[in-house]
Amino acid sequence: MVNSVQAEKVKGGQGFIAALDQSGGSTPKALRLYGVEETAYSNDDEMYDQIHAMRTRIIKSPDFTGDKVLGAILFENTMDRQIDGKPSSQYLWEDRGVVPFLKVDKGLDDPSNGVQLMKPIPGLDGLCRRAAEMGIFGTKMRSVIGAANAEGIKANVAQQFEFGRQILSHGLVPILEPEVTISISDKAAAEDMLRAEILSHLDASEHNIMLKLTLPETANHYKDLINHPRVLSVVALSGGYSRAEANERLSQNTGMIASFSRALTEGLSAQQSDAEFDATLAGTIDSIYAASIAG
Repeated sequence: MVNSVQAEKVKGGQGFIAALDQSGGSTPKALRLYGVEETAYSNDDEMYDQIHAMRTRIIKSPDFTGDKVLGAILFENTMDRQIDGKPSSQYLWEDRGVVPFLKVDKGLDDPSNGVQLMKPIPGLDGLCRRAAEMGIFGTKMRSVIGAANAEGIKANVAQQFEFGRQILSHGLVPILEPEVTISISDKAAAEDMLRAEILSHLDASEHNIMLKLTLPETANHYKDLINHPRVLSVVALSGGYSRAEANERLSQNTGMIASFSRALTEGLSAQQSDAEFDATLAGTIDSIYAASIAG
């Protein structure tokens, strides 16, 4: 059953959602940007120890609270670990006032028709049951659009909603994330197709979902989605834009809030003192929060 208090917090939109969900393939890069080289660990367990230490440092930082950070998206490995003796999801909500989400996809399939669908998600029902038991509010899953290809975008959105219905059956709110690659030449046309396809599914839906979308070429392009009665919230991914550009684009889109990953951790380093780390993160949180509520 959806937690109504958490739902109201997310729907209120006074803040942003932190994406702390780098998984196996992207973890080495995230650690490298944080100043932890691959020589610092010798196997996956040690790698995940390092990334959990980074995430714990972020979550326990003084400014990482529900006042400005509405939610945080976790990787399954993080959900299964603890912070100060509590499950990470429980610590987030009880100690920081931050709504916990879980990344559930297993990565991307090979490109076809200008898109990359998600790989199959074996064990999704079991994962959703476990997530619900651990107090997770919702899920997130990412697919990619690399061209304004109507057939590909139709298949991409259909897959997102299909998995979304499965997730909803467990009382979790899915964040559907059909990401449009920021570097493609026909990005605006792809965004037109994506908006129309999502609207057609929403109009036929009986359940509330969330959307995570690339910052659009035209300001307020997704206003119809933001205002749709079946959409709890529309959040933006930074998608490779610098934090400054992502914040600037976000501030032009009324009602859209941030869900940044790399842009959130930009400037953080394992070598920083706690005071330096906390000050850097506080400045980042303030800037993303300001952009999220600017509309």
